[in-house]
Formats: sequence, C-alpha cells, structure tokens
Amino acid sequence: MTGGGTGGHIYPLIAVTNELKKQAEALGIVLDLRYFGAEREYAQQIVDSGMEFIPIFSSKFRRYWSLFNLIDILKFFISIPQILWKMFWFMPEVIFSKGGPGALAVILIGRFYRVPVVIHESDSVPGFTNKFSSKLADKIFLAFASAQDYLKNKNIEVIGNPVRESLFQQAESLKLLDGNEQAQARKGFGLNPNEQTVLILGGSQGSERMNNFVLENLELLISEFQILHQVGVRNYEEYQKEFEFKTKDWSEAEKNLYHFQAFFDKDMADALIAADLVISRAGSGLIFELSAFGKPAILVPLEESANGHQKKNAYTYSQIGAATVIEEKNLLANLVLEELKKITASPDLLQKMSQAAQSFYRPNSALIIARYLLTYV
Repeated sequence: MTGGGTGGHIYPLIAVTNELKKQAEALGIVLDLRYFGAEREYAQQIVDSGMEFIPIFSSKFRRYWSLFNLIDILKFFISIPQILWKMFWFMPEVIFSKGGPGALAVILIGRFYRVPVVIHESDSVPGFTNKFSSKLADKIFLAFASAQDYLKNKNIEVIGNPVRESLFQQAESLKLLDGNEQAQARKGFGLNPNEQTVLILGGSQGSERMNNFVLENLELLISEFQILHQVGVRNYEEYQKEFEFKTKDWSEAEKNLYHFQAFFDKDMADALIAADLVISRAGSGLIFELSAFGKPAILVPLEESANGHQKKNAYTYSQIGAATVIEEKNLLANLVLEELKKITASPDLLQKMSQAAQSFYRPNSALIIARYLLTYV
C-alpha cells in the first residue's frame, strides 16, 4: 500500500485495508500488509488499521516554481535505493497506490521488481503521480468517470471512492440511542436539537480562508443558523485565540450557537448527521462522504488545487443536483447566507438534493478493490 499527503489519500487506503482483512479472513488467507510512505500525521491511523508502517522519503512534484522542488528532487533520488532495499526483503505480490507524494518512487521500484501495480484515482482530474503511474499500472480504479479522459490505459473501472468504515460504525452507534438521530447528534455537540444546523468543513487539513470567512461573518451566520465547524489541526490554537478575542463580550446563548473543533474524526458521522446542510471544500473524499450520508452541500473548491481538480470535482457533483458551487472569489457573506436560506427554507429542495447525493454514492468501492487485489494472492 502506498500513497499519501492528505486524508483524501489515506482514508480510502484504510477503507480498502479493512475490507482486505475481512475478505482474507473469510477465505482463510493470512495477509502481510505494509504501507510504504512518509511518517506524517496519519501514521498512527495507518498502524491502527493493520498495516505495518515502512517509512520512506517522500517527495512532492509542484507545478510552480518553489525552492522546495529542488529539495524534493533530491529526496526522490535518495528514496530510490531506500525503497529498493526495503522492498527487496518484502517482495509483495501486488502494490496498491492512491497516488500523492512518495507513491511514484514505490511504483517505479515495484515495476523494476515486476510486481503488479493497481491504482485508484479519487479526483475527476488525476494528479501527476497517477497520470504517470497509469502507464505502468495493471489496473486502474476511478471515482469519477471523467478522469478516464486523462489516462492512457485500457484496464479502467469506475467504482466511486472508498469511504472509511468507521463513519458507518459511528452512525450505527448513534442509531442505538433513543429518539431522533439528528437531535441526538446536535446535543452531543452542545447545540439546540431543534435548530437548523450548518456544518463547515475545510478538508482534512483545514482551510485558513474558510476559517477567516467564518470569523469575519460569525454574527451574521448565527443570526440564522447553528454552526458546526472543522478548523483544522494546524489552525486550531490560533483560531481559538482569535475566537475568544472576538467573542469576549458575547452572551452564553450566542456562543452556544457555534461549535468548532480541530478535526472531526471519531465524531465525523455525528457532525454529518447533525447538519441540515454542509459548506465544504471539494476534495473527492469529502464529496463521497457527503454523498454516503445524503447531505446537501455548498462546495467551495480550493483555487490552487493541482490541475484545478477541486473545481472540476465540484461542478461534476453539482450537475446531478446534490450541491451548488460558490467559488472562492465569490465567498461573500450575503451571497452565502442567501444560498443557505434558499436551500434550507425548502424541504422539497433539501430532499431532492439529499436523494441526488445518495444516488451518486457507490457503496462497494472498497470491496471491489479488495477482491481484485486478493486475486494476486
């Protein structure tokens, strides 16, 4: 297993790993699962999922001038002998890659050893690593059908994006509680169970621009809705200081209309269930989690995303009627509030958007990949 950089790479890997373990156990196969990648913030989650962590140098290829490109080119060439040695003593039957920093070197060494390569591309526009890897891959799985236009490979299958199983387990736990699930989820965050709630997500690493937008317009937002907000682990301490300064004269009633935290992990399903509507970045992982829970959305694609993939993701998803798109240059308080009120004021529109979202979700993505990978063992 390889691929990394963000939760959009790691969570689908973990979803496939969990399914691999289940299927292998049913077939009586003992698996040795190893993750080749950089030791970043998701290392513990990778280990917890049942993969042995094999640390390697990770290099990122940027499409703009940066001094870091020179450093990463050096790291790429250092990683080659490193992976050659570590993979020689493991020699896997198959490599599964999600793309992203570090994955390309693993795939190149895998092909040198004649190990089959299977890749999955989450976005509607493939990243550099998966574009290059597609020429070497034995099989390509895609989340978005439109990504086929960018890849040179005949063995392609569109299956959606694997969603982490823990979300569904969290949702099942919530169902065991008495009463309305949405009301229970809101209570868990200290919110009023009967008030309309908007969830704001800036991706697995948070979004400074979206955080600034919320802070600047918080009074306006809470005048109409309760707000749940993921600010990002890296931004949390600074955001907390700014929030405390801004709200030092607020009443407890006002503060209780807003709940923020660094990252929704073990309570992400609760946050999704609590929300009537979600304002979100347009990474593939988030889009498929929204669709799995049937959540209407306003998508704000990241302008600088590689190849503009978030913008393409957002507009592709919006075409089915599950979301509207507001680009960053139009992220203005009155426009956002008007869109929020238009959607939430119409139960019929909310239901149509929810149904459209659910129709986009493909529930067996991880199972399909796992079964295919097991054909090699």
